[in-house]
Amino acid sequence: MNYSEAANFLFDLRRFQVKPGTESVRALLAHLGDPHEHVRFVQVAGSNGKGSTARMVESTLREAGCNVGLYTSPHFDSLRERVRVDGRKMPESALCAFVEEAKPYLVDRAAAGEPLTFFEAVTALGLWYFGRSDVDVAVLEVGMGGELDATSVVDPVASAVTNVTLEHTAVLGDTIEEIATTKAHVAPADRPLVTAATGEALDAVRAQAGEVVTVADANDADAPENPDFRVSYKGRVNHTESVVAVSAESESVSDALAVEARLPMLGAYQAKNAGVAVALARQVADEVGVELDTDTIARGLRNAHWPGRFEVMQREPMVVLDGAHNPGAFEVLAAVLSEFDYDDLHLVFGAMHDKDHREMAAALPTPDSVTTCRPNLSRAEDPEILARVFERAGVETVDSVDSVSDALSNALDRAGSDDCVLLTGSLFCVAEARRRWTRLGIPKEVTSRAEARTTLERAGATPEAVDAGGDDIAHRVVKTQVESRQAQALEIEMARLDGQCVVAGLDSDGELHDVVLSGTLAQFGRLLDALDGHPYGLSEVGADLRERLELDEGGVADESGYPWTDSASVMGILNVTPDSFHDGGEFFDADDAIDRARAMVDAGAEIIDVGGESTRPGADPVSVEDEIRRVVPVIEAISELDVAISVDTRRAEVGRAALDAGADVLNDVTGLEDPEMRFLAAEREVPVIVMHSIDAPVVPGKEIDYDDVVEDVIEELNERILLAEKAGIPRERVIVDPGLGFGKSKPENFELLSRLSEFEALGCPILVGHSHKSMFELVGQKAGNNLEATIAGTALAVDRGADIVRVHDVPENVAAVRVAEATKDPSRFE
Repeated sequence: MNYSEAANFLFDLRRFQVKPGTESVRALLAHLGDPHEHVRFVQVAGSNGKGSTARMVESTLREAGCNVGLYTSPHFDSLRERVRVDGRKMPESALCAFVEEAKPYLVDRAAAGEPLTFFEAVTALGLWYFGRSDVDVAVLEVGMGGELDATSVVDPVASAVTNVTLEHTAVLGDTIEEIATTKAHVAPADRPLVTAATGEALDAVRAQAGEVVTVADANDADAPENPDFRVSYKGRVNHTESVVAVSAESESVSDALAVEARLPMLGAYQAKNAGVAVALARQVADEVGVELDTDTIARGLRNAHWPGRFEVMQREPMVVLDGAHNPGAFEVLAAVLSEFDYDDLHLVFGAMHDKDHREMAAALPTPDSVTTCRPNLSRAEDPEILARVFERAGVETVDSVDSVSDALSNALDRAGSDDCVLLTGSLFCVAEARRRWTRLGIPKEVTSRAEARTTLERAGATPEAVDAGGDDIAHRVVKTQVESRQAQALEIEMARLDGQCVVAGLDSDGELHDVVLSGTLAQFGRLLDALDGHPYGLSEVGADLRERLELDEGGVADESGYPWTDSASVMGILNVTPDSFHDGGEFFDADDAIDRARAMVDAGAEIIDVGGESTRPGADPVSVEDEIRRVVPVIEAISELDVAISVDTRRAEVGRAALDAGADVLNDVTGLEDPEMRFLAAEREVPVIVMHSIDAPVVPGKEIDYDDVVEDVIEELNERILLAEKAGIPRERVIVDPGLGFGKSKPENFELLSRLSEFEALGCPILVGHSHKSMFELVGQKAGNNLEATIAGTALAVDRGADIVRVHDVPENVAAVRVAEATKDPSRFE
């Protein structure tokens, strides 16, 4: 069973329960052997904010050293997004394994007239995977209500109800009290329920749950007296972050606490979500036995990125994506929007047909223009009906279009640089709009029938499509992901042009479809001409393909002056450490390090990378102060040399000190895990190297599951690059490093090296760090001392598109780079 078949099976399950309750999920889990029983669970229920809160809890517990699962809904592009472990989506192989095991049972129950729903099956999928992954704790976002929700099959160690508003009244009840009561059924057996509910909702929660921990903003008129946690919103500090304060003073919540933290989310309501998250995380930390100090809490909250919740994608004009989908959420959205200065407001609006569109529109400031749209979903409201709502509300300029992408383009065409474009109404709209910034077109090297079949199989094509297309793929090959209606249009256009378009076997509109396109450059050129002006967002797809295939004749030359812009550069490694794996201790003395740097420059190094902490497997961490003492004197001494200097660090404090001492580049082996690093790079306008790593230092023996190591790494790096861009770093100043040796097996490292050209999909310079690594043990070379293999790796990396190679032995690798460059353009060396 391939992924498309497995996902199709789940998407085809019914959406509404025949019999409300948890019995069906409980029986399925029993059939699977109750794989979840040893896992600690946290449930987060509520009308609004439960997803953000769940993400904050997960991030904080990960920061404390726990292995954490996270279950949320809905997803943006892939069903696998709903189930994550330590931030990574569950692999396709795991989803296929679950369906293969569960399908016979699910078919039997449906035949007996007791079918499980999609949500029930996917909830069981999450619990099954968390048990299989042996996580320390899993955080579950409750779907709807609480008492009868599928997630309530677990016995939680901690739970929360964020807040309560009138919602889903046909199912949950007609009053606030009824809805609060059903949500409060998530209360754990032996711990108080955490809640930020107020007024009659809080009374109902208390009546059902018994003991509660209250979270309140003292400025709220209906805040309870003497809350256990007090929160306050200090306002936004930039276009993506705000500051919140959380304090605990009540004896009922153990130790006192006072923490002030930045959040990568905006809005006063996020202060309450943060307070609920902190209360939950403290309860879980006590259960698991981990320390949760204020620094850990602050860093965990600041790393709790949650896409699509007042997400500022660009600033000129300001483009905001927000998944608000009910009147209460729209009131909050309007409050956050009021914190920004802009000229005109251009609204893009799409919503489900069962929402109160008039109240949602009334909650916003009157826009200068509105473009209504319909996400590719059967429950979406007709955009003409939505347009009439805004016309009746007095908006003079109102358009309606079918697709979200076209609506967003329409608003962007209207907007000036000082305007605001706000897209909202549904997370489904946000998901489609966000692809403008996240879509990848991955170039593929296909030189044989076997490679063609592998490419199609990895894209989830049906066996028939693999057989039909395997012989015909040739010339230029690109893999991308599009919506179902976009895939249909690409198939028609490529067939008309005698090219190839093979689409994954997914039948559902529930997620993006993998598409493999193949043809001559001339065929691609005609395809892109045909897509220009095409509806359903295909113009944007065409623009992305044009860039990946380098068919845009109007490209802007890179005039930054960095050495890697003209040809591949050698970065010489200068470890000022006693314990690095290859040269530990050799250059620990500052004078020796300076002499080494001069020698590397004389041998042809164009960048010197100074590091003061080893990331070898099992290396001991170094304090910030010690790391600064190691690197700063060396950087100051070599800053007079005619060479770019990078600092190899995972800490923004060290990066700032290094830049002050004369460094030019930040090299972050954790991929911007320190949330301040991206803002530092933006502030100083310096390049930043973003490496893909699971753990740094490397954790010996830890195995990581990949479906396709190259595409998985590209996808995960893409989200880190987007974080950098939102912080204000232009993509051309982001350098990507696939992270050879960091969380990959030896064969996977060679796969990354072999398919390095696919990283061109990211549109960034590429760095490869392979020097003397244990990956060469695969071919019989000794780890830590394999100069010959390193030189061969350098030549292969440059041939496959590396812009920078990071090595210990500069003279030999400079020669390898020049040989590889000469095979591409011998005239450069005449």
